[in-house]
Amino acid sequence: MAHALREKAAISGIGETAYTRGTAKSGLALQLEASLAAIADAGLDPRDIDGVVPYFPGAGIAEDFIANLGLPDLALSVFVPMGGATCVAAIQTAAMAVATGVCRNVLISVGRTGYSGARVSTRLQQFPQFALAAEFEAPIGMFAPAQLYAQGARRHMELYGTTSRHFAEVAVVTREHAILNGNVVMNKPLTVEEHHASRLIADPFRLFDCSLESDGGAAIIVSAADRARDLRQPLVTVMGVAEGHPESPASIAQRPDLLEFGLARAAPRAWAMAGVGPKDIDVAEIYDCFTFTVINQLELLGFCKKGEGGPFVMDGRIRLGGDLPINTHGGLLSQGHVVGLNHVIELTRQLRRSAGKAQVKDAEVGLVTGYGDMGDGSIAILRRAA
Repeated sequence: MAHALREKAAISGIGETAYTRGTAKSGLALQLEASLAAIADAGLDPRDIDGVVPYFPGAGIAEDFIANLGLPDLALSVFVPMGGATCVAAIQTAAMAVATGVCRNVLISVGRTGYSGARVSTRLQQFPQFALAAEFEAPIGMFAPAQLYAQGARRHMELYGTTSRHFAEVAVVTREHAILNGNVVMNKPLTVEEHHASRLIADPFRLFDCSLESDGGAAIIVSAADRARDLRQPLVTVMGVAEGHPESPASIAQRPDLLEFGLARAAPRAWAMAGVGPKDIDVAEIYDCFTFTVINQLELLGFCKKGEGGPFVMDGRIRLGGDLPINTHGGLLSQGHVVGLNHVIELTRQLRRSAGKAQVKDAEVGLVTGYGDMGDGSIAILRRAA
């Protein structure tokens, strides 16, 4: 069964709005704008969409897409409420739908007013996985993602000697890549010194260790691979995809190992399905809600041993032209925060060879990860098909 979905699905269309800090558009309007762009990119008509996975929470339900896009019917409507792991986990849901013939073309979309709308204060009410945190951790002042993730970051530093300099390397390189993009919120260079001088948010995280609060929309179309071959764009297939959940999934503080994300369980399944390993990856779009989570995920993915993620990112290894270019679009740290669907879009562009100044030469196979607020993990391995 591990290989049942291998290359049965493809990313056939991608679309996004401008990423900004300030918008008069609603989350639904941003989703619809990005969705129409993705449908056009694939060379499809809205009437070809027969499955939708809108972003949870809020900002649009199936009926909104039927009414606004003129969809004749839907064979699939589903939420995947996994926080930052949502978008990549949704690829698995969509792949199952198109591989089994339930759907032909599934739309996955995000519309987020993270800057213009309500921010972190509402997260405990929006996400059901925050129920335990709201009851036991919020009363002692721990309710924002930076506070929750900071525990694992400090633990990693104490166990393995990871430093703020390692965190800064992720932030600085990501900003370099963002500047090459154009459609980004942060377009000015960042230095290590500026990173170190930025204000402390939740020890050990400083301002530039934290992802952006921004506005924007993004969407992708997942189609059956045999159908996608006849569509407009170069074929990018899903080689492997998986989601995973950590022990004590609703409370980080109660977790036996603060560094064991759900990706530790998802990654082996995705590698097995894809039939490839870390050495085969040309480009990686790693969910970067915080600089530390990039470092820890590199370890969980097998690119380096546990505790060696800090040194691994140094010496140009994760830059364009390095051994493993990472977050070539600017990521959540510098491009914009649409829950990681922009990571999927960027990887698709890389494999289509249409990433412009940030293009990784001869990119054939890449991966993208998602990381949820309570440590849920997801991964998709994509390939440029012949």
